[in-house]
This record gives sequence, C-alpha cells and structure tokens, in this order.
Amino acid sequence: MLKTPELNEALEKFRSYVIQQSRSNLSKMRKNSSKNLYNSLKGKVEIKKDDYQVIFEMLNYGAFQDEGVSGKNKKYNTRFSYKSKMPPASKLDKWIVRKGIAPRDKKGQFISRKSLQFLIARSIFKNGIKPSLFFTKPYNDGLKRLPAEVQNAYGDDVEKYVVEIIMNYIQ
Repeated sequence: MLKTPELNEALEKFRSYVIQQSRSNLSKMRKNSSKNLYNSLKGKVEIKKDDYQVIFEMLNYGAFQDEGVSGKNKKYNTRFSYKSKMPPASKLDKWIVRKGIAPRDKKGQFISRKSLQFLIARSIFKNGIKPSLFFTKPYNDGLKRLPAEVQNAYGDDVEKYVVEIIMNYIQ
C-alpha cells in the first residue's frame, strides 16, 4: 500500500496556515474579546483509504462573524439574514462589559445596560453584521497554493513507493 507522509505533511501545513491566519485576523479585527471563537478554531487531517480530508471546526457563531448577516436595511452577500426576529438583547450583556461600552445620554447620565442591549440588538437587526471573512480569506489563499503542494508531495510519495518496490524486487 502507498504510504503518503509527504502528502499528509502538505495537508497539515494547509491546516496550520488556515488556523494561524484566521486567529491572526480575529485579533487584528478586534473580534476576539472573549477569545472563545479564537480558541475554538481547530482542524484535523483525516486519511481513510484513498480519501483525504481537512476538517475545520469553530463555534457556531463563527460562521456569522465570517460570512456576515444581512439586516433589514443592509443586504450583504450571505446565506444568513434577519427576517422577523431581533437577536436576543440579553446575549449582548457580557460583550458590552468586555468592550467597556458605557455611553451617556444628552444629560450626561449613563444609559442603562438594558437600554443599551436593546439599542445594539435593534441596530444589528436593522443593519446586520458586516462580513469579516476572517476564515474565508485564509482558507481561499491556502487553497490556491494547495494543488501544487499536493501534486509535488504526492509525486514524492509515489516516487519513494516505486523505488521501494524496485528495491524489494531486486533483492
């Protein structure tokens, strides 16, 4: 059976590149306040018989951050959209605290956190979430390089296999 360590290494490099660049993008874009999404980015290379797969995982909301969500007013090119329900305002509480958001009204008094949660949720409902492509860009960039790397790696593996068969035949 053909062993493919070179191919496996090329796929592992692709996996590592995508995860590293995605994490870097999250940090640059300031979409990393809790580090939950950052820490949830994982990938693995699976080889079953003649099937090679690179599988990536992240928290569910990572897809919304990456692809964006269309709101009532703004339409982004994404499969996600708000149609009739606003996002739950209560889910924004910890994010507001981590970000240190504490706006004041016209009188100079702080706005209550419940009011702030509602205002942000309504803004998300109307305007959506802009696509960040924190994962999509590194994935596509890595994919562009991958065919040549896979071809070279697989060629090296086949060459080693053929040499091994010839050496066994000679002996």
